[in-house]
Amino acid sequence: MHIDIITVLPELLHSPLHHSIMQRAQDKGLVNINTIALRDYGLGAYKQVDDYPYGGGGGMVMRLEPLAACMDDLMKKRSYDEIIYLTPDGETLNQSMANGLSLKHNLLLICGHYKGIDQRIRDVYVTKEISIGDYVLSGGELAACVLVDAVVRLIPGVLSDEMSALSDSFQDRLLAPPVYTRPEEWRGLKVPDVLLSGNDKLIAEWRLEQSIKRTKEKRPDLME
Repeated sequence: MHIDIITVLPELLHSPLHHSIMQRAQDKGLVNINTIALRDYGLGAYKQVDDYPYGGGGGMVMRLEPLAACMDDLMKKRSYDEIIYLTPDGETLNQSMANGLSLKHNLLLICGHYKGIDQRIRDVYVTKEISIGDYVLSGGELAACVLVDAVVRLIPGVLSDEMSALSDSFQDRLLAPPVYTRPEEWRGLKVPDVLLSGNDKLIAEWRLEQSIKRTKEKRPDLME
């Protein structure tokens, strides 16, 4: 998979995308994550990428010329399966969406800033708009990191135990069951006997029961 990320602040993306699982995925050649500094396409001596909004109001708007020039350059090199704009008014990211995106080959992400990007970019270039929640961040970089992490970890070979991703919360519209590790007893609290039984069938049944119980208690909306 190849992922290009257009950003005003590429330094914000470095640490989350170059450590732990994300770095190992790149070292294995399973994904290539490339950040593009939008200011390289900025206008004038000061590399301007924003301006005041037509119609007045507070804040600034990302200009379309730098974004269009950047995307035109990138689209000369490859064809994107999705051009994604991270925005609070997009479709809320969920596990099903992450699963679908993990099957793509080329993704282009646009990180918004200020009051957002000129609507004409959304109309002409963007194929998918994604939000990571009903709140506003200072920019789209953190949202892009969340999206990339959720997608890349699903690519076969990224996780050392590929079955781990299949048992994550939300994969079957259920929350994951409780998990335990050593020691067997701590401060009077014991690991459930079934997990020590060695009986795979009983363990699977217990985990399903616990997933259903936890989902009903914490996220009943997923059961609808």
